[in-house]
Amino acid sequence: MSRYFHILRRRAALLPFAAAVVARLPIAMGPLGVVLLVQSVRDSYAVAGIVTAAWALASSVATPLLGRGLDRFGQPLVIGTTAVASGTLLAAFALAAVNGASDAVLLVLSAGVGLTFPPVGPAMRAACRVVLTDDADRRAAYALDAVAVETIFVGGPLLLSLLLVVAPPVVPLLVTAVLLAGGGAAYAFTAAARAVRPEEHHRGPGHRSASPLRSRGVLAVVLVTTGLAVGFGQADVSIAATAREVLGSQAKVGLLFTFIAGGSAIGGLWYGARLWRRPERTRYPFTLAGFATGLGLMALLILRLDAPPLVAILPVMFLTGVCIAPGLIIAQNLVDHLAPRDRLSEAQAWLNTAFTTGGAAGTAIGGLLVDLGGPGVSFLGACAAVGCAALAAAAVQPRWRTASDHLPPGATLAAPVTTRADEESR
Repeated sequence: MSRYFHILRRRAALLPFAAAVVARLPIAMGPLGVVLLVQSVRDSYAVAGIVTAAWALASSVATPLLGRGLDRFGQPLVIGTTAVASGTLLAAFALAAVNGASDAVLLVLSAGVGLTFPPVGPAMRAACRVVLTDDADRRAAYALDAVAVETIFVGGPLLLSLLLVVAPPVVPLLVTAVLLAGGGAAYAFTAAARAVRPEEHHRGPGHRSASPLRSRGVLAVVLVTTGLAVGFGQADVSIAATAREVLGSQAKVGLLFTFIAGGSAIGGLWYGARLWRRPERTRYPFTLAGFATGLGLMALLILRLDAPPLVAILPVMFLTGVCIAPGLIIAQNLVDHLAPRDRLSEAQAWLNTAFTTGGAAGTAIGGLLVDLGGPGVSFLGACAAVGCAALAAAAVQPRWRTASDHLPPGATLAAPVTTRADEESR
């Protein structure tokens, strides 16, 4: 823990980290806020899911292109411009929804939010490589950032739910828009963002690597992580539905998110503080399987007991969260290790696309499953999605090992994320 405090005491690291957390809260708040707002004005989870899917599809197209822009034009221009544009469009969407705009208008505005959503995650990771020169500090910062991302995925819905208790559904989405524009602009003006320079190809100037998705292993990481993100989205909707339909109080959704977020934060900080002996890729299936098991226990609890008490649900929520952040850490480190160094931001942007697209799709699927069979069925769907991701991560282990073995000299990070076993095998 002392290393984490050492990093956050440095102003050059703390300011971009804090701004990035604020700017990324809408990743989790936005899709769920859209679902809840559209459902309240249209009385249909299906319509809400379709509108959310427009955001996801647009983001899946734009995020890698914006990541490529980071590698070529720098962070201040790309992050600052997109954050303000996306926040403005999200506010316009919220106001249009409550003023009776047609479904077509909502689809267009939602897609606009996705097209302009800033790639803060890849930018922050690049900033860590510039600000922190010590390898151990850099690895700890990556872990801390991954814990922050996971806290965002569960803490964002928590903040949204708290706002819903005291305000109508349009207000949380307007707050989300302000966080998006303000946090992104604040990050763009930090010294760390201005200091980042594009990485060169390992053969020097005049050369440029192919798309990261053509690099061995990167595509596999992105696809596996998409399955994980689908589970995230379904879990968010399932938790909200559990509070309303099982516990009988929408206000209790905040408590549920607190417990799953607490488990994830503890798991991530513990994972990032350890020096592991085996290659990191081998742990990805186990973290995914742990998350899937927790989701399955929640489904079993609700389906078998119909109305389980809060004291039975909270421990399961906590244990479900323990494996989430370690899985995020592993996915991001695998991409950094396997992607060409001159296209690292673009590679991480593809991973962000997996999170955003999968999460939004999971939110839409979760809404449909809640309509069809209640939160127990939705939790079961989330378990299936993450379980399939765990099986896929186990199946592609040979590909990741081969990809790592065949990286050209200098093609990885200047200070790659390694384990003790990796170092001993060289």
